[in-house]
Amino acid sequence: MKKMLLALWFTITALQTIAQQVKKHSLVHTRLDVSFDYKKCYLYGREWVKLRPYAYSADSVQLDAKGMIIREVSLVTGKGKQALHYSYDGMVLAISLGKAYSPADTYTLYIDYTARPNELKGRRREEKGLYFINPDSSEDKPVQIWTEGEPENASVWFPTIDNPNQRTTSEISMTVPAKYTTLSNGYLATQKNNADGTRTDTWKMDKPHAPYLFMMAVGDFRIYKDYWHGKEISYYLEPDYAPYARDIFGQTPESVDFFSRLLGVDFPWNKYAQIVVRDYVSGAMENTTATMTGEAAQGNTRQLADRYYDTGIQHELFHQWFGDYVTAKNWANLCMNESFADLGELLWLEYKYGADAAGEHWHQGLKGYLDDTANAAKPLVNYAIEHPREIFNGVTYQKGGRILYMLRNYLGNDVFNKGLHLYLVQNAYKNAEAAQLRLAMEEASGIDLQWFFDQWFYGAGHPVLDIRYEWDAASRTATVFIEQLQPGHTFRLPLAVDIYAADGKQREQLWLYNRKDTFHFKANQEPLLVNVDADKVLVSQKQDHKTMQAFAYQFFHAPLFMDRCEALEAAAAAPGNDTAQQIITAALKDRFPGIRKKALAILTQKQEDIRNTDPALQRMTLPLIAGIAASDSNTLVQARAITTLAVLKDSAYLPAFIKALSSISYQVQAAALTAIAQINPPTAIQYAKSLEKDNLGVLSKAIAGVYSSFGDESQWSFMYNRLLNGSLRDKAQLTQSFAVFVGRIHDPALAQQGIELMKQIAIRYKQKGAGTFISGLLVKVKEQRTGAHDEASAAAAENAIQAIAAAL
Repeated sequence: MKKMLLALWFTITALQTIAQQVKKHSLVHTRLDVSFDYKKCYLYGREWVKLRPYAYSADSVQLDAKGMIIREVSLVTGKGKQALHYSYDGMVLAISLGKAYSPADTYTLYIDYTARPNELKGRRREEKGLYFINPDSSEDKPVQIWTEGEPENASVWFPTIDNPNQRTTSEISMTVPAKYTTLSNGYLATQKNNADGTRTDTWKMDKPHAPYLFMMAVGDFRIYKDYWHGKEISYYLEPDYAPYARDIFGQTPESVDFFSRLLGVDFPWNKYAQIVVRDYVSGAMENTTATMTGEAAQGNTRQLADRYYDTGIQHELFHQWFGDYVTAKNWANLCMNESFADLGELLWLEYKYGADAAGEHWHQGLKGYLDDTANAAKPLVNYAIEHPREIFNGVTYQKGGRILYMLRNYLGNDVFNKGLHLYLVQNAYKNAEAAQLRLAMEEASGIDLQWFFDQWFYGAGHPVLDIRYEWDAASRTATVFIEQLQPGHTFRLPLAVDIYAADGKQREQLWLYNRKDTFHFKANQEPLLVNVDADKVLVSQKQDHKTMQAFAYQFFHAPLFMDRCEALEAAAAAPGNDTAQQIITAALKDRFPGIRKKALAILTQKQEDIRNTDPALQRMTLPLIAGIAASDSNTLVQARAITTLAVLKDSAYLPAFIKALSSISYQVQAAALTAIAQINPPTAIQYAKSLEKDNLGVLSKAIAGVYSSFGDESQWSFMYNRLLNGSLRDKAQLTQSFAVFVGRIHDPALAQQGIELMKQIAIRYKQKGAGTFISGLLVKVKEQRTGAHDEASAAAAENAIQAIAAAL
């Protein structure tokens, strides 16, 4: 009866907690002692968790514990342990404490448990919390264990109150095979070699942090150590990539220094590590003192040659202040973590690479937000979410980062930075929401910002501005008409307008308040350009009705990336216009590679084929494109130019394509090889063979593409082994080419071997949709192989399709 009442209490309390976000207890300290069963993919854990009632006395507590076996729950006393009554439904552990504790008291629970992440039902792969990678060593990849706690997945591997408003110090002891390296939060306190060939590493974190930021990683890693002001900054990489550690993560110390100075708050933790793991379920995760990232972060010299302005390091690093040092009070306020990390990317690019790099990134992020039309209905602070995963979207990230960037522009850099400093020091090692940021910014600026936060943090959508111009020669008056076309509320917007004339430029600071606003400017002569939103910071869509001559003036005279970007986009929408063609042609010679690349994209925007471009524009631009393809300083732009020329199938470009094969860049080599194949397939086969010794990623895909279209059985070894031993990313990139290749070859035995490999891939990765994809490809294989000479292979393909369908 007591257990039934306890279960009923749990149900009612759980519903109240979900609805009201009740905080009944505070975590104080969490100590874990864990070991691993690689065969079963189990974690065997012992936990000592210290808690205290938050505001009111309590005689019971509930802990999140998803999918575990609970063996013991006891109260730790001065004399040992006292068994406690508990109820467990597979998700939440409800414990009766035996007596009431006041908020002045602390108590420690001991829990003996087993975590079984692979046996959890009804959860997405990214919600398993604890991951065993290649635990039986059956694949050509490292054996690893790692965790992913956000949003509420830490409770898959240890019982806790899995809520971002909790903070606890921690001590994690991991017993692992002695050959492996471990990483966790805080510092490595002790290492003890055990008689059975294992080693126990104990990591301690003496500053409180949220449970979702707890982490563990186990595997064969090499460690490279940097330092900043005496604090260790370390990089954990697979052995093959250890020589490139500084090339991959070497910007970290400078980034730590930059953010520390900008915020007026030194990096707040005792160390900072970055670790790369296999088959990661996210892009990266800002675990306190130990960021985890997926294998895409690794790269050798040639791969890194194709990376420009990569801001992943800075995004996760900025979280160490915004997210870890000060943590969002709840998931509804996740913008206090993620919007700031997005802002950190922009601030770093601006500092390190200049305004053009920041402007390009700003534009890409805004486009990402706008491209998903559902985002317009979601506020930045969103209490309407039903599950935390819903808040991880383009509003929280891209839009939120640009809202903060816009606030910075409005307040000025110094005042904005002062506001960030106040927010951090006032909420250090605490939880916060958007209101605290507003108060800090108001204290720093002396300005009432309630309107800004109501509009941008708590309101949804964005302004859609229709901008028109008029010049009255008689009164010498330039007029700008701005109408807000978006549904819903009208936005209040500060607006910078630059007016360009022959005698110089003047700036006007204006405000939009109404659905329709009209502004008049006196001038001696018609302006050459009226540049609305001159700082290019408004989170908006703009329908700007400038003349093409005005856009051209903007391209050549206004200072920002977005000035040129807007002019280019206007030119793209005016085919055949002479001035538009001049803008596009000039963009191919622009100082910034992002503009050159955008111009190339415009020239091939119809089916990626420059032959669909206006003939006059083709004649003007082809010599410039050939020059870019031959020697552009940016390998991504060079590769794009080669791809642009390839569709012409002009043998005059063949020597340049062959020369490009000597590039250090995989991207350039891949583009060149594909281009050669369109002109001379036998030559492409010859060069593809020479590239087999050193190929990764896009180059592997290009070689496979050449072989699948023009190869024969002599390329079987490369195709089969590359797919068999490749990473998950390799399999995704190469499977389609492999299927086409299998369909073309004549050897039934090899064909059957290839079909079986695709069957294995489909079954292993069915949770990623690979099974359905490969089943479809095998239908094509069957169709290609059907014929009197090859009925056996066609039948084999049919059997494989049926086997895959049964397995899925």
